[in-house]
Amino acid sequence: VFKGQPVRNSTDGLTTTLWFRGAEAAVANAYGAATAQMVSYFTGLYGLAPSANLTVIETSDGAPNGYAAPGMIFMSPAAIGKEVNAAVLSNQVARQWWEVEVSPINRNHMWMENGMALYSEALWTEHEKGASALEQKMKDLSVTALTVDNVPLIQTARMEDYSPEYWALSADKGAVVVQMLRSTMGDEKFFKALKAFLQQNAWKSATTEDFRKAAEAVMGEELRYFFIQWVESNGAPEFKLEYTIFRTQKGFRVQGKISQDLDTFRMPVDLKIETEGNPEEKRVEVMGTSSEFSVDTFGKPKKVTIDPNNKVLRMSPQMRVEVAIRKGEQLVEVSEFAEALKEYQRALDTQKNSSMAHYRVAQVFFLQNNYQSAANEFRETLNGDLQPKWLEVWAHIYLGKIFDISGQRERAVNEYTQAQRTRDNTQGAQDEVAKDLRTPYKTASKERI
Repeated sequence: VFKGQPVRNSTDGLTTTLWFRGAEAAVANAYGAATAQMVSYFTGLYGLAPSANLTVIETSDGAPNGYAAPGMIFMSPAAIGKEVNAAVLSNQVARQWWEVEVSPINRNHMWMENGMALYSEALWTEHEKGASALEQKMKDLSVTALTVDNVPLIQTARMEDYSPEYWALSADKGAVVVQMLRSTMGDEKFFKALKAFLQQNAWKSATTEDFRKAAEAVMGEELRYFFIQWVESNGAPEFKLEYTIFRTQKGFRVQGKISQDLDTFRMPVDLKIETEGNPEEKRVEVMGTSSEFSVDTFGKPKKVTIDPNNKVLRMSPQMRVEVAIRKGEQLVEVSEFAEALKEYQRALDTQKNSSMAHYRVAQVFFLQNNYQSAANEFRETLNGDLQPKWLEVWAHIYLGKIFDISGQRERAVNEYTQAQRTRDNTQGAQDEVAKDLRTPYKTASKERI
C-alpha cells in the first residue's frame, strides 16, 4: 500500500509519475528522467506512443522484474535497484508500442511483442553506448536463441508459458531475427517498415504475415525467403569457407565457396578480406548448401572472414560451447541439476579449459552441498581460460565460503584476500568479500547463481 504522494518528474516535455517506496524512492527522479528520454527516443523510431506520460509503479518482492500495461510500467524492487536499470526499463517502455498499441493475434506470433521489446532494449543500448555495445548484446542474445533448436519461431505456442525456452524463443531469437532483418533491409528501409507496420495495425491484433507485408512494401521486393528461413523453419547454419587466391593483371582475386548444411537457406552474408592495403568487403547471396564468390582486391589478401560482425545467427565450435553452458543455466533455473550437469559436461567435452563451464559445474555442486567436488571445480575454473574475467573473483569467493563452512577460517581469509586483490566488483563481488572477511560465511538457504 502506498502512502503519501508520488514523485512527478518533468523531462523533455514529458511528465512521468512514479510510485516508489522505501529505499527505491531515492532513484525515482532518475527513473523519471530516463523514462522520458526513452519515450522520446522510441517516438523517433516508432511514431507517437499511445501514452507519452507514463506512470511507473513499484511492485513487491518476488514479482516479475517488469511488465507493462496501457500508460503504465510495473517494476519489482530488485529490478529497480540503486541506479536506473536501463535494460528492464527500456524493454517495458518499448512495450507501449509492441504490446499495447499492436499485439500478436495469438501465442505463435509472440516474437513480434517479446522480440521487438527485447530488440528495442538493444537499440537503446546502441543509442547510449554505441555499435560495439549492440554487437555484444546481440551476441549474448544469439547464444540464448540457439538453446532452442527444434521449434520454429512461428510455433512459440508449443512452449510452456514463461519457461526459459519460451523466452529464449519468443524474446531472444525474436530479437536476433529482427536484427538480421535490419541487416538485410538496411537501416532506412527497416525503420520505415517498423513505423508503417505500427501505423497500419494500431489497436489491432497482428500476424507475422502482416509484419512481412509491411516490410516487403517498403523494401519493394519479396522477403518470403527470409521469413521461411528464420520464422517458419528451425535450425541455424554453420558456415565453412574454402578459397584460393590468384594473381591478376590489376592485383589479386579471391575465388571460393561458402557451404553450409541447410538446404532451403538463403541469406545475404558479408565477407571481409583483409589485405596488405585497405580491407575489402563484399556481400554474398548464400543460397542452398553451396555458394560461390569472387572478389578482386588491389592489395595481397591475407585473411578472409565470413560474417565478420556476427550478423547471421549461426553455429560454430565456440558457439556450441556457449550454447551448452546457457542450456545448463536454464536447467538450473528450474532445479534440473542432473540435466544441467550433462550440458556443462558437453561444453567441457568440446573445450576442456572453459572456465565458465567448470564454474557452473562447481555452483551446482555447491548448491547440492557437495563441497569437495565444488572446490575441485572452482580450482579448475581458476586454471582455465578465465573468460569472462569476473570468474576469477567469484571462484576465490566461493572457495573462501567452502573453507569457512568446513571450519578452515585461515584458508578462507586467504581466498577472500585473493578475491580482493582482483579489484573486480562484478555483481557486487567486493561487497561480498568485505562481508565474508568480517564474518565467517555460514550456509544460506539459497545461493546466487
